[in-house]
Amino acid sequence: IDALNGLNRRDFIGLPAGWEASFANPKVRASYKNYALWVVRQFRPRYLGLASEINTYMDAHPDDAPNFISLYNEIYAAVKTEAPDTQIFVTFQWEDLNNLFGQNEAGHEKGTINWDEVEAFEPNLDLWVISSYPFGVFKSGAEIPADYYAPLLTRTSKPLAVAEGGYTSKPVGPFNGAPEDQVAYLNAIHNQIGSRLTFWVYLLLNDFNLDSYAKVMKQQGQGNDVGTLGMFASVGLRGFDGTPKPALELWDSFRTGK
Repeated sequence: IDALNGLNRRDFIGLPAGWEASFANPKVRASYKNYALWVVRQFRPRYLGLASEINTYMDAHPDDAPNFISLYNEIYAAVKTEAPDTQIFVTFQWEDLNNLFGQNEAGHEKGTINWDEVEAFEPNLDLWVISSYPFGVFKSGAEIPADYYAPLLTRTSKPLAVAEGGYTSKPVGPFNGAPEDQVAYLNAIHNQIGSRLTFWVYLLLNDFNLDSYAKVMKQQGQGNDVGTLGMFASVGLRGFDGTPKPALELWDSFRTGK
């Protein structure tokens, strides 16, 4: 469940005309809570994510961060009353949490981990969940440090998960990428935190045709996000035509335990 733009989580998307884009807005809060409870009642999910990569929004809008945290805690309590076994979380963008991107609204030192943004949701995180796209900060998959994800193991005893992520198999914009980088990315996660993962979602099975998406996005007023979406066009484990890339065999071996 997410009120933010998936290609720019610093902004809301799809709000009715005239609504203030803030988690302090009573209309936003009521709608968010009501929808979350509808999802729970309709589907009885095992896992329920209440925001994606929320730390990027918290960095950009620190004054609104407490409002979202209070809304999260309110929804957490309401869901647990109706579905106590549902595991509830938000996700954190790992590269941003490590202050590795060029933009740094909060002025934190590069490479330091903003644990305060994660722990602000405690004790109401049932698991710690990240997204990770390291091609945005490393020149190759081989450059991913051997302890890149490992700090999660000692910072919390709770289950871990990867809700989304991937590595481009082709150069895109300013970023490098090759099929072997995808293999290195998968191995980095598997070797460093695989034993603690409750679930792991890779972003795409197949690459996609950006031109098809661009046409629709422009019609919907999201033309400015086409370039961002293009960064992920070659993240798939298979080509656009379904041809497997080397990383697919490795991914399947992790899934089957072989």
